[in-house]
Amino acid sequence: MRDVGDMARILCIDYGGKRTGLAVTDPMKIIASGLTAVDTKDLLDFLKNYFKRETVELILIGDPKNLDDSDTHATPLVNAFIKRLAKEFPQIPVATVDERYTSKMAKEAMLQMGMKKKDRQNKKNVDEIAATIMLQEYLTQHE
Repeated sequence: MRDVGDMARILCIDYGGKRTGLAVTDPMKIIASGLTAVDTKDLLDFLKNYFKRETVELILIGDPKNLDDSDTHATPLVNAFIKRLAKEFPQIPVATVDERYTSKMAKEAMLQMGMKKKDRQNKKNVDEIAATIMLQEYLTQHE
């Protein structure tokens, strides 16, 4: 049973070179919901504003790996951003989560939800749903 007095969210980041998807839990850490997708260049400013309004106890960030566990072209970008997060928000721990199948799962989820083709092609939707899937998997594994 979760402690009701512990009302901090977990934030999940699907980091991308151009755009980044964000998802958060509810304060009781039961449900993962898509928050938004932002231009990556605006991500730090967005997070600073968000952390002023909401208590976040953990930041999860997708760890881009190939199927054989080798680094992808995006791995150095994510690692550099993790260092920036630690510097900007030292009070919030950062952990990585496997993101290998999340974009594919996000596209399948959008199909099953009956999203129109135009909405499925909107990368912002894919990024936000991918972050939500990562966060929901994390919650399931840490119940």
